[in-house]
Amino acid sequence: MNEPGQRLHLSGRLIPQQLDEAMVAAVVDDFYAKARIDPVIGPIFVRVIPDAEWRAHLDAIADFWSSMLLGTRRYAGRPMPKHLAIADLADVHFERWLALFRETAETVCPPEIAALFVDRAERIAQSFRLGIAFQRGEDTTGIEPLRAGQARARD
Repeated sequence: MNEPGQRLHLSGRLIPQQLDEAMVAAVVDDFYAKARIDPVIGPIFVRVIPDAEWRAHLDAIADFWSSMLLGTRRYAGRPMPKHLAIADLADVHFERWLALFRETAETVCPPEIAALFVDRAERIAQSFRLGIAFQRGEDTTGIEPLRAGQARARD
């Protein structure tokens, strides 16, 4: 039975008490501030998301993470097609994304919540990597998951 004040995600798992919309927004804003100027992934963001659309992108990403972690159902988008359209997206980008994401989550969040963010980020990266490889006609059988702790920060 749940303790008073505990929240259940739609999946049935408990949502950590400290995890709220403000924390989701802080992770998203902090991460994308770093990502946008990062020498590895920044150029992709700058090329794909015009300045005028940046705030809308952050809002959509916050909705995505809110839906994923808090079960709010605010995100109704389809991120895979947008990533499939980026012809030069490669493992080096996912490695850097995971490294920066882990760094941000561990700075902004308590350990339990950072681990939740990172776990979901790793799953998302694997899903996108598999989808992209499949779309490109590549063999997906040998694609091992990337782990944020093992991702190489490339400068």
